[in-house]
Amino acid sequence: MHEATVIANIVDAVLEELGKHKVKKVNSVTMVVGDLTELGYEQMEFAWGVLTENNILKGSKIIFEPEKIVVRCKDPACGFEGPCKEIDMGEDTYEHNIPVLSCPVCGGGVEVVQGMACRIKSLDVDLEEEENRCSITGTQRRPGRSSRRRRS
Repeated sequence: MHEATVIANIVDAVLEELGKHKVKKVNSVTMVVGDLTELGYEQMEFAWGVLTENNILKGSKIIFEPEKIVVRCKDPACGFEGPCKEIDMGEDTYEHNIPVLSCPVCGGGVEVVQGMACRIKSLDVDLEEEENRCSITGTQRRPGRSSRRRRS
């Protein structure tokens, strides 16, 4: 059950980030999880509940956003970029299909462009000094750009 190890690392990373802010309560943590990781959401939710029982994350919800598999053909003449084909394994396999990691157009080799992620997208928290909620995200601005919008 590698889901427990993954969640233990996520909990550690979240707690480290929370240490940089005056957080009163954590409402939710949103994760992007790629289909190629084969991580089970139910197992990760269970591990989340156990590993957050004795810290500020207690009672918070973990939200999963699936990331579909996208491949790019390595043959420049083909140029395909999009979803890969999957082999349907039927209902008896816990609804897991097997991705075919070859170009669905020409059959050539592919590069996986998307579908391998396992990352924190955002945290929804209540701050100590404010009653408002705050969202801490992993997005970054380019240096020198302002976060304020100009009014016309």
